[in-house]
Amino acid sequence: MIDLNDPDIMSSSEAAKRWHKADDYVRQMYRKTPEKFPEGSIRKFGKQLVVTRQGMEMVTGVTEAEAEENTARKQVS
Repeated sequence: MIDLNDPDIMSSSEAAKRWHKADDYVRQMYRKTPEKFPEGSIRKFGKQLVVTRQGMEMVTGVTEAEAEENTARKQVS
């Protein structure tokens, strides 16, 4: 059974915020390079894109924790 309350499933805008990217980051990446998203890690419902943590990690190359750490490091410098 799929748990839609799972924090590893999120809207594209929530994912962009959690990885400290521009609001339209996921939509842009999906349009330009859909092959970067593993099968089943992104889906469009009407106009809304839903993405998994795995999809974001593959596209960005970093975990959510690493993205947070990188952002914190940039703010200190």
